[in-house]
Amino acid sequence: MAFYPDPNYDLMTIRSFLCAPLIRGGSGFIGQSLAQLLKKRGHKVTIISRHPGEHRITWTDISKKGLPPCDSVVNLAGENVLNPLRRWTEQFKLEVTASRIETTRTLAQAIGQSQNPPRSWVVVTGVGYYPPSQTQQYSEYSPGGEADFLSRLVRDWEAAAQLPLQDGKPITQLVKVRSGVVLGRNGGALPAMLWPFRLCLGGTVGSGNQPFPWIHIEDLCRLLVQTVEQEDGDGGILNAVSPSSITDTNADFTRALSRSLGRPALLFTPAFAVKLLLGNDRASMLLEGQKVSPQRTLQSGFSFLYPDLDSALTQLLNSNQ
Repeated sequence: MAFYPDPNYDLMTIRSFLCAPLIRGGSGFIGQSLAQLLKKRGHKVTIISRHPGEHRITWTDISKKGLPPCDSVVNLAGENVLNPLRRWTEQFKLEVTASRIETTRTLAQAIGQSQNPPRSWVVVTGVGYYPPSQTQQYSEYSPGGEADFLSRLVRDWEAAAQLPLQDGKPITQLVKVRSGVVLGRNGGALPAMLWPFRLCLGGTVGSGNQPFPWIHIEDLCRLLVQTVEQEDGDGGILNAVSPSSITDTNADFTRALSRSLGRPALLFTPAFAVKLLLGNDRASMLLEGQKVSPQRTLQSGFSFLYPDLDSALTQLLNSNQ
């Protein structure tokens, strides 16, 4: 890609950004892990933040000066949909939507207007795009985006990431990474589950038969690094779920976690209790699910370090690793 000096940024700033991924959501659970892995591989990582600082760029900078020269942009932003401290009101729905769609649209517009657009534009969304089903199997080629609030949110979220065409082709390679539940030691869903299970109070949620699409945090970050580093990738959609997700259920996860901790999991959380706590829209995210395959992800040449629940939970719960 040819480089032309950007008049909005001084040369010292430009040099600090060249060959550096920009991450929105870099201070979160996934963002911190991704930034750490990128740095280990020699990348200069810059975080898009509300506040200025070292290795940071603010939204004000982007709105006034545009996107600085960089080789990739990764968007991990989004209000926690399952935050139990927030009631599922219309106002909260608007916040959830804006935190995903508006930030994505802002970055897409900045890329589209850039004199030196990045090579890749990576947006991490969710497998909630696919309709909930205990029987239907989905790959990256499956339709979706119409089933419920979450699927429509992902549809609009990904639409906001679209870029203008130049000579019939996008100016930057767009990769939509649809993630399942991210299992990690320092964030995500797993830490909140550990104490109930350790106290023998863990168990299935609802029937336990709902599909449980998941991915180990390390595999997710490795997949994102692959999209950042590939110079001749095809873009498009990648499902970030483990290969075993096509058959794993909530009950399978419960049994695997119980084995890993050496604790029985005899209790269960009834569906009505989940609905009372979270509301019907959000409860469906826990009580229903999607049988998702990483078909195109595997075709891209990516290999999973943790392809099944036992290997993932053994690694995550072993403090020596």
